[in-house]
Amino acid sequence: LTKAMENSTQVEFFYLCGLQETFNNKSVYFILCLITYLLIITGNLTLIITIIQEKGLHEPMYIFLCSLCVNGLYGTTGFYPKFLLDLQSDVQVISYGGCLTQAYVIYTSIMCEVSILTVMSYDRYVAISRPLLYHTIVTSLTVRKLLLLSWCYPLFIALITVILTVRIPLCGSRIDKIFCDNPSILKHSCLPITINHILSYCIIVLHVLQIFFIAFSYCQIVRTCVKSAEGRIKFTQTCVPHLLTMVIFITVTLFDILQGWNSDVNITLNMRNAMGVQFLVLPPVLNPVIYGLNLQQIRSAVFKMCTKHKIFDMRH
Repeated sequence: LTKAMENSTQVEFFYLCGLQETFNNKSVYFILCLITYLLIITGNLTLIITIIQEKGLHEPMYIFLCSLCVNGLYGTTGFYPKFLLDLQSDVQVISYGGCLTQAYVIYTSIMCEVSILTVMSYDRYVAISRPLLYHTIVTSLTVRKLLLLSWCYPLFIALITVILTVRIPLCGSRIDKIFCDNPSILKHSCLPITINHILSYCIIVLHVLQIFFIAFSYCQIVRTCVKSAEGRIKFTQTCVPHLLTMVIFITVTLFDILQGWNSDVNITLNMRNAMGVQFLVLPPVLNPVIYGLNLQQIRSAVFKMCTKHKIFDMRH
């Protein structure tokens, strides 16, 4: 223990070494990432503004969707601005505080996404399986409580994770990724990190339970929907987008979690980075598209808003 403490240093900066294999193509990556980030901002902001402005969309399903889009913007803000700067720099460095902040923002957005998807599955379950009781169960107060829970619980849990990480002395400052995450920081620990590991496993178990709840909700929804043609239409219109979003998100996030705790996977650094960053690319890009194309009310509201602004511009 004493020897470990002697070897530890006050780490002020971390070196992000994930871009080592991309030096020849950095300008191409910069353009692609800038286009992706602009698409994310445009798509998610369009849905958020549409839902806020259109009173007909002030229903639980659309409010939760709005929350999902806000989370998409929040999580990607923790990654893209810094990554775009790194693509223009010869050395990719981030301060200790900046690294912890980035890890916190990115991983709270992952946890918030799971929580919001869980809340959305509950909303769809009540709407389709208990339609007559829907407005009695899902009141405006219930919506506020569910939104508060889906945001506050991940933010609080992640804060405890950061506090437990800050207390650990470090013996290194190299991160073999293009962004900071907790496992990469803890790999440089000079002391045992049993408590950190236990908390991480507990968080994973909690989120796996949420995923099981989502799966259970949809099993119940499918059982209800197959009984009638109207039910099948309702399922296709309101549940298929949610299911697509969930499957994409879980698949890409699972890869990053497994890679985070087991970096010995025999794949190139570029491939690992490309796969490890998909949860910051696919869900925020596809969520507005999937919901915008599948939900008639959203499509109509976006078209109405665009037409209104076009007429206004022509007059001026």
